[in-house]
Amino acid sequence: MEQVVRSRDTQGVTLTERLRIIFKWFLDPVGAFLNRLGLTPNTMTILGLVGNTIGAFMLSRGEMMYGGIIILLMGPVDALDGTMARLRGESGEFGAFVDSVTDRYSELVILGGLLFYYLEQGAWLPALLAYIAAAGSVLVSYTRARAQSIGIDTKVGVLTRLERYIVLAPALVFNIPLVALWIMAVLANVTAIQRIVDVRNKAHKQ
Repeated sequence: MEQVVRSRDTQGVTLTERLRIIFKWFLDPVGAFLNRLGLTPNTMTILGLVGNTIGAFMLSRGEMMYGGIIILLMGPVDALDGTMARLRGESGEFGAFVDSVTDRYSELVILGGLLFYYLEQGAWLPALLAYIAAAGSVLVSYTRARAQSIGIDTKVGVLTRLERYIVLAPALVFNIPLVALWIMAVLANVTAIQRIVDVRNKAHKQ
């Protein structure tokens, strides 16, 4: 039976990895401090999800700025769980799995809060954009996960998880969520298509 050869990652360092390197001076001391307090990386992951859920609830009530501030503050929390695991020597596949799944829940909860709010207002176009943005977000992650299941890794795309956070959180703080929804609805799905093309090219090379 022909075996699928895992492709080498030739796509360089992602924006997320670059920022982890740039802010290592901040993340490492804070992560070490939290470890000394007895907190675990999974605790930080769950705290991030809880915080984003609270932010999403505020969005569903139309309190965009306050919900956006909470979601903005959850960004560093999301970055700390991986740092804490690395410092504890506990970086592993299950931790990365939990972190990835929780990220998807967080993003869907946030977009769900916006979807609920716009449906309550009878604003069908923003509600549709929230749904399309959520679909694109899921597909960006799914295309990579599905590719990895056949031995191919793909990280390409104009709007990965970090970029979506950078677009969405400030837009909520400044109460312009519709701008973020347009960007995410279009570019998240473009990113999914970019990954499909990337996987196709790599599969043909194999």
